[in-house]
Amino acid sequence: MTNSQTPPVAVITVTYSPGRHLAAFLDSLPAATVRGVHVVLADNGSVDGVPEEAASRSDNVEFLPTGGNLGYGTGMNAGARHLQPLRDAGMIDPEFLLLSNPDVVFGEGTIDELIACARRWPDAAAVGPKIIEEDGSIYPSARAVPTLGSGIGHAVLGQVWPGNPWTRAYRDDADMDTERTAGWLSGSCLLVRWDAFDAVGGFDERYFMYMEDVDLGDRFARAGYVNVFCPAATITHARGHVAGKHSDTMLPAHHESAYRFQADRLPHWWQAPLRSAIRAGLEVRSAVAVARTSTSNRKDS
Repeated sequence: MTNSQTPPVAVITVTYSPGRHLAAFLDSLPAATVRGVHVVLADNGSVDGVPEEAASRSDNVEFLPTGGNLGYGTGMNAGARHLQPLRDAGMIDPEFLLLSNPDVVFGEGTIDELIACARRWPDAAAVGPKIIEEDGSIYPSARAVPTLGSGIGHAVLGQVWPGNPWTRAYRDDADMDTERTAGWLSGSCLLVRWDAFDAVGGFDERYFMYMEDVDLGDRFARAGYVNVFCPAATITHARGHVAGKHSDTMLPAHHESAYRFQADRLPHWWQAPLRSAIRAGLEVRSAVAVARTSTSNRKDS
């Protein structure tokens, strides 16, 4: 049931040939909030026709072409700019904005739970739900911001020694049942305060894909806000369906984003050798990861 006394919550999702996932995403939204929703499909060049068809079937779903495959953060920013006139006119909730992947399915009352959590934390810029993967496991979605040390340790040892101390510190997943602050929250589903999102300038559009949520959470914290993990709100997520189909481009993008994140935090001239070493190490790691994935794909084909 929709609460007609309050404006709907704006939801932005970035689509790129989402296939069957989009219908499940949209079908789960009505039960996720009593407020109603206004959905923008910020489309980065889908070729399957699914987003256009979905928008044509619903009055509260808009299809917004972004002009090309611009990346996740850029697509989200385009959606937010598009919604600003509706916010100014009071036609959507002026306080909160929901950002989500289209391969998410919302649990009953999830959006209302996220909003309630945000109200318990008035200095929260972002609130994220517990993310349940397709196999029933809990995704470590509320992590510490990677330092140079933990980032290198996780990058080098994460695949061969998952329990290493640097990966454990980064994942910060010993307690996934308690409402708490985190360094950053997964961008697969994120309730943000409009004012905080505007204050930091939204997503950094230099990130094509990956790490843009880490960067956003870190910039929220640097601006004096907190990021809050809210396990009472739950979603399921078919994580990585796009990356799995495009690993030859997604894996290098991941490593480029990792470099960007660390390089931005090492800006001084005397840190140039360290930046160069990080880039060289990540380029080697990226090449190894692409080769490993290509070999695995050939074996499976």
